[in-house]
Amino acid sequence: MAGLLTPGGDPLLAVRFAVPDLTETFVRRARLVDRLARGVQGPLTLVNGPAGAGKTLLVAHWASTREHPGDLAWLTVEHEDAGPGIFWTYVLESLRRHGVSVPDGVGSPAGPGDVDHSLLTRLAAWLSERADPVVLVLDDFDRAGASPAVAEEVQFVLSHAGGGLRLVLVSRTEPQLPLHRYRAAGAVAEVRGADLAFAVDETVDLLRHHDLGLSDDGTRALTEWTGGWAAGLRLCILAARGADDPDTFIKNFEAGQSTLADFLLAEVLEAQSDETQDLLLRTSVLDQIHPDLADVLTGRDDAQAILAGLQHANAFVEAIGHSWYRLHPLFAEILRVHLHVRNPGLEPELHRRAARWLSDAGLLAEALPHAAGAGEWDLAAGRLVDELAIGRLLTGLDAERLDGLFAGMPPDTTGPAACLVRAARELARHDVDRGLDHLRRAAEGLSGEDEDTAALRLSHALLRVLAARLTGAAGPARAAAQDMRTAERLLPAERLGRHPELSALMLTDLGSAQLWAGHFDDAVAALSAAARTDDGPATAYPRHESLSRLALIDFLHGRPCRAESHARAAVAEAERSGLPPGARTGVAQLVLAAVAVDHDDLAAAQTHLDQATTSSTASRDPVATAELGLVRARTLLAKGHPKEAVRVLEELRRPRGVEPSPWADERATLLLSAAHLAMGDPAAALEALAGDAPGGAGPETTAAAARARLAMGDAPGALALLDALPAERDEGLGTTVRVLLARAQAVAALGDDLTAQRLVARALRGARPEHLRRPFVEAGPWLPALVRRRPALAQGHDWLPVVAAAGSRRPEPTEDLVAVVEPLSEREREVLERLAQMMSRDEIAADLHLSVNTVKTHLKSVYRKLAATRRGEAVRRARDLNLL
Repeated sequence: MAGLLTPGGDPLLAVRFAVPDLTETFVRRARLVDRLARGVQGPLTLVNGPAGAGKTLLVAHWASTREHPGDLAWLTVEHEDAGPGIFWTYVLESLRRHGVSVPDGVGSPAGPGDVDHSLLTRLAAWLSERADPVVLVLDDFDRAGASPAVAEEVQFVLSHAGGGLRLVLVSRTEPQLPLHRYRAAGAVAEVRGADLAFAVDETVDLLRHHDLGLSDDGTRALTEWTGGWAAGLRLCILAARGADDPDTFIKNFEAGQSTLADFLLAEVLEAQSDETQDLLLRTSVLDQIHPDLADVLTGRDDAQAILAGLQHANAFVEAIGHSWYRLHPLFAEILRVHLHVRNPGLEPELHRRAARWLSDAGLLAEALPHAAGAGEWDLAAGRLVDELAIGRLLTGLDAERLDGLFAGMPPDTTGPAACLVRAARELARHDVDRGLDHLRRAAEGLSGEDEDTAALRLSHALLRVLAARLTGAAGPARAAAQDMRTAERLLPAERLGRHPELSALMLTDLGSAQLWAGHFDDAVAALSAAARTDDGPATAYPRHESLSRLALIDFLHGRPCRAESHARAAVAEAERSGLPPGARTGVAQLVLAAVAVDHDDLAAAQTHLDQATTSSTASRDPVATAELGLVRARTLLAKGHPKEAVRVLEELRRPRGVEPSPWADERATLLLSAAHLAMGDPAAALEALAGDAPGGAGPETTAAAARARLAMGDAPGALALLDALPAERDEGLGTTVRVLLARAQAVAALGDDLTAQRLVARALRGARPEHLRRPFVEAGPWLPALVRRRPALAQGHDWLPVVAAAGSRRPEPTEDLVAVVEPLSEREREVLERLAQMMSRDEIAADLHLSVNTVKTHLKSVYRKLAATRRGEAVRRARDLNLL
């Protein structure tokens, strides 16, 4: 039975030839089995990953799926196989045990330490002559593959066996084969650690196999926490099976005190040298490891070689590029627990060293958590301010993380930088009083105007602009913005260029303060500049917010289409940048709601209003707070609930410490007057407007006062108010339409239908491009009555139901009417419509952008075709023929 002994005389262990059995909880992963099936069409397949990644069972599963299993041999390699004689003895016996008839002429090794090269030549020659290739699986090949002799001999046989050998190497490390040649030739298939990691859907299958139910969020969190590591998943699941609430158990699972820790400490950590164990424990406090940083933590200079070796050995260390490495998060967590046990009190010093190295390397975001971990709060706050990163507490992806980090800063941390950090955190929560208190404390520590204090003074000025914005104080906002620009001139342009959010935040806050104060031109300049700042996550919120406020200014100026365009651009910016609804300004949705009310689309208005209320700033920022109340009251009024609108307006009190806003106060007054008018109390409506529209009142206030007087039966008084308005007015479309309708109502009440018709026609022409329906709906019953008397007004205005319905009834043409001899051209129809609206030839020419002579020519043609000689006759005949 010599064939059953190793060259050293020991018996061969049969268990090493057995293909491992699959457990009942094994998850079959078709994506990886398919990759292996394709891989063995070539000479070499590598299944390479860390301990517990599921390598062996994956290959065993694949082997069980093969249609012709008789050509596959399996060998589990042991450390003793580093001796070439023992290794090849086991290989040859594996082939025989699995039904591959190896000729006696191939021979067998004579001793444990080496093997005759001619034996390898005979083996390769025999394999190359086979019609069907042999598939040889070498599991745990790293145990022997580290031997240069074994690796070289395996490469010799594989390269000379032609197509007769398909080698599958299962290993924690990369074998010492010329893999670059195989890769260049496309002759190697690889399943790496990242491929072996469980996806979420595979974790679901694993949970089902263990009869454990987790929520979708719990399953996703478990997969991410373990990195999809198969052994980690299974051990966590086994630990959770007895829990009453598996989700809570997994969430609070202490990896450092579990079988997971035992597995990783035994399989990975304790298998390393003392120097490697020390490096792993000390670098466990880092999210990412650079060899130079690792040397600082260990006090040695061997980190580069150790990290490269660990990565090569798949020892839960991953190279992430540019000389940086990362520990598997679960492994790092267990190492940190072990570090605390083995070296209590060392962590603060490690954090301190890491904070200073990372900070000196310009990696501020990475340095701050370590400064906090070391209790170096002066360093953390000082570096945040010195690097001009105070704005990152107010906007960007790091805002929430930094806020949570500095929440742990103790009250006894003093100095200007610490006060500025506290001020930024309070102002970000819209707590102006506390924010201003911290700003005053910071100012006490600022002296001089040199380069050493420039970063402190810039941060201080930026936060003052924000505080002024929250109090609606345009003057202090301008002064603080100027101080910020002065400080910028003393700072390196390169450092400023790394923080575009500083300018974006300052301009947005300055523009918002000027908007609140009614300084619209200055506000537009600042907000437009903010909207043009560099694209990126740090400036996403200021860009979104500035576009929203530009939309509001457009709306206040009576330009609803432009307002809607800016508002939708603001929403698109938020969507593109991934800003969650709660972090958005809310103003964009409020503008869309206001425009929807103008369009008389109350369902859309309510939807936008509801969306605006999800914003965390909608109830704390002065502009957003005021606009929210105004749009809510206007929507209620449009829905026919004036009493509720009055209640909302009464609740809309100016917050304590906020300056008055002229436009917000004026709009609230107009809505309050409209609500009283809707409740049938014109006297109260007029009183809300402070009486008879005193001198200096705006055109919209004057129009509202005129409507109140008309409701009281005082048409002459209403017309007198409107006549007092300046002839040349720069006002928006919404205001123009309301003034025209108020004047039309007044002259109609005085019996002048023709003038009323002309005024309504002008209002309709102005409102049609923007579908401004609400002023006509709110006009009252006089408008439909006028249209019924003058049905030509309804022509071309199907977009406005209140007018189209009133003008829909026309007399049928009588049989004795003479037909039009020749149809009217499109331009002649346009001239005829304006003729019916009592427009003069000059007005028709201006409206159609034609010369007066051209209008005269069209009129002559219209008269001829309608067999008329005068304007009135032509209009009547056109109506009889349904041409108007």
